[in-house]
Amino acid sequence: MIKYNLKCENDHNFDAWFSDSSNFEKQNKKNLILCPKCSSTKIEKNIMAPNIGSKKQSYTNALKTEKNIEKIIKNVRKHVEKNYEYVGNKFADEARAIHYGEKEEREIYGETSIEEAVDLIEEGVNVTPLPGIDPKIKN
Repeated sequence: MIKYNLKCENDHNFDAWFSDSSNFEKQNKKNLILCPKCSSTKIEKNIMAPNIGSKKQSYTNALKTEKNIEKIIKNVRKHVEKNYEYVGNKFADEARAIHYGEKEEREIYGETSIEEAVDLIEEGVNVTPLPGIDPKIKN
């Protein structure tokens, strides 16, 4: 895992974790990284100082960080599943209908393709990928 200090076109700074540097590059090229403050997809790496420690300390810290991230992701997913309406694979249609005032405004979640999510974002529809793996979906 690698942590980057990022900056959007509006000079908002935020941190994000990636499995490696190429993963960051791929996501950024496809405009899949969003500024948490303004939802801009024009993101660049910001200046950051390296965190240098012993290998054992780095490994231990990485494990603790990974467990904390997993806990946060599970809590976010639980919150959404408890408080939002599940619309399944009709997410893109429902999100558009709500955005354009064709349906009542409400919090929803569901599934859609990456391409469709990018289209929604380009239309100005406020969407955020739900982190974690849905336990209902089997590989």
